[in-house]
Amino acid sequence: MPVLSGIHPVAEALRSNHPLERVLVAQGAGGPRLQEIIDLARRNSVPVRFEPRGSLDRLAGTSAHQGVVALGAATKYADLEAVGASEMVVVLDGVEDPHNLGAIVRTAHAAGAGSVIIPERRAAGITDVVAKAAAGALEHLPIVRVTNINRALEDLKRREYWIYGLDERGTEEYSNVDYGAPTAFVLGGEGKGLHEQVRKHCDLLVRIPMLGKIASLNVSVAAGIVLFEWKRRRRS
Repeated sequence: MPVLSGIHPVAEALRSNHPLERVLVAQGAGGPRLQEIIDLARRNSVPVRFEPRGSLDRLAGTSAHQGVVALGAATKYADLEAVGASEMVVVLDGVEDPHNLGAIVRTAHAAGAGSVIIPERRAAGITDVVAKAAAGALEHLPIVRVTNINRALEDLKRREYWIYGLDERGTEEYSNVDYGAPTAFVLGGEGKGLHEQVRKHCDLLVRIPMLGKIASLNVSVAAGIVLFEWKRRRRS
């Protein structure tokens, strides 16, 4: 993932709408030029983090970064409005492994999703590793990054989406559900599953029945199973 350091390079990247994963500002640093960068980042929906100066030194490979470092992204994030009239969208509740995220993006595109929605915090962003795992799907599928997954689900409900959460404690098997349209599938992060508040925002929790002694599947594998069942239903 490319790293930009210094006030001028970071400010120019923000002014030109260059895809950025986040901007890091040294704790205790200030001044009008740094404030301008913070304002530009927030207008462009680029997260701003305040980190110890030593962390910026390590990322930049130098202490001459003027108190600001930006991490490049592999693609520009879309706005939630980009979901438009999509028949199906995928919402990820804290997927942290970039390989899993890339695989889900690739699968979602192949299954006909209109976008993938990811949270800003405690989740993988669109890095070069994700782009490689997605195998070109990032060029065709909008990735929306939101500050709050629960608010995003409320927004989707206002647009009359049916929200289905994939959870091992789900009351219905995924293959028995008559999915409402338009559809939003919510998948949880590795090892944690869906957060409690996210589960409460779902219209229905569905599960994949397991015959072995392992209770759950890798999230990218589970995504493939459920999304292609939705696709099969739509085609039939």
